[in-house]
Amino acid sequence: MLLYVTLGTNDMPRARSFYDTVLPILGYRRQRDAEEEIGYAADGDTRCRLWVVTPFNHRSATVGNGSMVALHAETRADVDAFHAAALAHGGVDEGAPGLRSYHAHFYAAYVRDPDGNKLSAVCETAE
Repeated sequence: MLLYVTLGTNDMPRARSFYDTVLPILGYRRQRDAEEEIGYAADGDTRCRLWVVTPFNHRSATVGNGSMVALHAETRADVDAFHAAALAHGGVDEGAPGLRSYHAHFYAAYVRDPDGNKLSAVCETAE
C-alpha cells in the first residue's frame, strides 16, 4: 500500500550519520545521497522506501504529533540493537524494547531521531 515515507531534517549530515548507523541493523541501506535528500531501501529492494529530506519549501522541518514510522525487524535482537544504536547516535528513548499488548509476539522499541521524528522497530515473531 505505501510507496515511500519521508521524514524531515534540519541537519542533513547529522541525519545521515544517524540513519546510516541504525537502519542497516534492520536491513535498510542508503541508496541515494544528495545535498537535500537521502534515500534508504531494504536489502534486495530496487526502490528507496524511506527518505530523509530538507523541506522543499525551505522552512524548518518539524515533527508531526502522533506521527510515527514503524520498521520491520527480523528478530527481537534486531529491535534491541536498533534501540541501542539509536540512543548511542543522538536518538531519544520513547519506549524501551519489550513486548507490547497488541498481540502475543509484538516486540517493539520506540525512539525519536535527532530531529524529533518518531520511529519504531517491530518484530512480530517469537524470536
